[in-house]
Amino acid sequence: MSGIRGKDTKPELAIRSALHRAGFRFRLHRKDLPGRPDLVFPRHDAVLFVHGCFWHGHDCHLFRWPKSRKDFWREKIGKNIARDQAQYKALADSGWRVGMIWECALKGKTRLPFDEVVDQCAIWLKSGIKTFEVSGHEARPVI
Repeated sequence: MSGIRGKDTKPELAIRSALHRAGFRFRLHRKDLPGRPDLVFPRHDAVLFVHGCFWHGHDCHLFRWPKSRKDFWREKIGKNIARDQAQYKALADSGWRVGMIWECALKGKTRLPFDEVVDQCAIWLKSGIKTFEVSGHEARPVI
């Protein structure tokens, strides 16, 4: 597990590059914010997480419970999910808008066209919508 990256993953780098080309300026992994969001857009009061489906327990085709050490993995991923929810709440309570891009939106059989994902992010950043989520086959504001 030590070889698993927590930041600067391929999906994150692709999103960062595309949003920067689209004219958005951001900060990376701000340590003073809960969860150290992958991208922080101070001008838009928004943060964006690029989540791996396995590590964050997303209900999609990319997530399967491991066959070995079942108790360990259920506890670990369960804690990750609980921590994510607490961090989203803390960010929202302090005035940040929270967005999530799931790995399944960028790869696998349910992936969306990359330009569509970037366009949906751009629309969300310019809007006043509080939360946003992109997963395979869909992009939706969460009200």
